[in-house]
Amino acid sequence: MLGNVKLKRYSRQIILPEIGLLGQEKLTNAKVLMIGAGGLGCPVLQYLVAAGVGTIGIVDDDVIDISNLHRQILYTTADIGKPKACIAKHKLELLNPHINITAYNERFTTSNAQNICNGYDLVIDGSDNFETRYLVNDTCVALNQVLVFGSIFKFEGHISVFNYQDGPNYRDVFPEAPSSNEVPNCAEVGVLGVLPGIIGMYMANEAIKVICGIGKTLSGKFMSINALDNTTSIFKVTKQQEEFTKTLVAAIAEPISNENYEITIDELNAWLQQTPDEIYLVDVREGYEFEDYNIGGINIPLYELKEHIESLPHDKKLIFCCHTGQRSKMAIQLLKPIYKGKMYSLKNGIV
Repeated sequence: MLGNVKLKRYSRQIILPEIGLLGQEKLTNAKVLMIGAGGLGCPVLQYLVAAGVGTIGIVDDDVIDISNLHRQILYTTADIGKPKACIAKHKLELLNPHINITAYNERFTTSNAQNICNGYDLVIDGSDNFETRYLVNDTCVALNQVLVFGSIFKFEGHISVFNYQDGPNYRDVFPEAPSSNEVPNCAEVGVLGVLPGIIGMYMANEAIKVICGIGKTLSGKFMSINALDNTTSIFKVTKQQEEFTKTLVAAIAEPISNENYEITIDELNAWLQQTPDEIYLVDVREGYEFEDYNIGGINIPLYELKEHIESLPHDKKLIFCCHTGQRSKMAIQLLKPIYKGKMYSLKNGIV
């Protein structure tokens, strides 16, 4: 039951018939994890704390820099050099002392992802790199948690809700990450200071709707907002390769522990010179990538790999390669349960 203080604090949203006392109690009982306390994390956290979300976790290993202050509005000049997660927790407790907030002053990695996410109902991703975005998504799929996603780039932002009511997940929009050298960051291309506020408020709004079970969410939709020309586009997202995604996520949850699965390009070249007949090289990139540039072997795209399992020899060294080494490691994860031959991934890819 909500006490008199909380009833007064949240009265303006309790009187909304779509929320009411029941919706406010849902917010009070909700447990939300925020990945990133930067440009997107600041407005998301402020509005969810103000709305009365009862338990919030904040994951960020970064410290506050002067270049953050034009968009990361929780922080001031006096906070420069201090850990974002801890300062955000302190500022948010001043905003609403009735919220239970936990600061995780650490990087979100494969070794701690599931431990951190366990115990939360909903995860919000405001990270700024593809490695973390895919890890957040795959962890949510593995734990069957709803994910509210947002991203920003210059004047444009994106919002969606993933893994909600059997809806699509992030990999249904972007099956895999581009290489790091293909993606500039805010430090290189810049970002409009108010853009994280616009996108962050949309993310907080989606989280509140999911928690309260009201309205229409962006599940199955991918919203793009351009703040420079005031255009908004919504793209339909459908589930793709559902069986493959589940298999892949399960494989990622149990990463390769044996470093002998990876070989360098020098090792591959030595094997090709010494025992070429024992090598079976498979490029798991898309066909157009293979045609543009390759180092030989045959081309079987990652998503089609299981369909060609019968054609893969068991008496040779099966070596997977791709652009950066990520897809080739995924290939091993996918085939581990069903292929008994020797498999290797070309470290760092063919770049």
